[in-house]
Amino acid sequence: MGDLNIIQMLLVILVAFLAGMEGILDEFQFHQPLVACTLIGLVTGNLEACIILGGSLQMIALGWANIGAAVAPDAALASIASAIILVLGGQGKAGVDTAIAVAIPLAVAGLFLTMIVRTLAVPIVHFMDAAAEEGNYKKIEMWHIIAVCMQGVRIAIPAAALLMIPADVVQNFLESMPAWLTDGMAIGGGMVVAVGYAMVINMMATKEVWPFFVIGFVIAAISQLTLIAIGALAVAIALIYLNLSKMGGSSNGGGGNTGDPLGDILNDY
Repeated sequence: MGDLNIIQMLLVILVAFLAGMEGILDEFQFHQPLVACTLIGLVTGNLEACIILGGSLQMIALGWANIGAAVAPDAALASIASAIILVLGGQGKAGVDTAIAVAIPLAVAGLFLTMIVRTLAVPIVHFMDAAAEEGNYKKIEMWHIIAVCMQGVRIAIPAAALLMIPADVVQNFLESMPAWLTDGMAIGGGMVVAVGYAMVINMMATKEVWPFFVIGFVIAAISQLTLIAIGALAVAIALIYLNLSKMGGSSNGGGGNTGDPLGDILNDY
């Protein structure tokens, strides 16, 4: 934890650049908090703490989506900046809550940078239209690459600026924050996680999947079970459900059988 060498700084800026581009491309998902924070932790030697941070931020980002003209908070900037602050802060896993709390306003601030970049991209569209009229495909590709790189620079510049701040300054700032502020931000961050997860459940929820949500929450409360054990139970339940579905679909009895065993049971009520 603490100060980074030149190689690590360059790798962090590269990850930030890739995360910014992936916010538009969506091909390798580098902008997702779990991926971005993990990569930052990998290149800085703080893998465990950054994975925990990325997993927590991912739960928040699950509820972020572009709907119509409304642009979602910037997950890429929030992930990269909060991971850098966590690394420079030198608090390890103990600083995850503070980093999560800082990530929320950073995600909203990232909307301003997104607006700037997208405004600058408007003339590029006209340049590509002109190149298309000329039949110059290489120029069209060039402007495409420039536009995507602008998205990468949008995250790389703030990341580089954060890296220029001495680690002891970041550490002193984090340590000087009063307990009521850090605790309140941690509680607020936890509430946002719950809201994001609830939004995802609301989108997925049907009468067929609600029983599985209930089973999952009950099993998760058993502290003796590890994530591997819970995952194994989930796979087993899924296989049982698929087998019941096949048996129900091949049954000749009962005209009301839909092939969905849970759906048939619920329809009876």
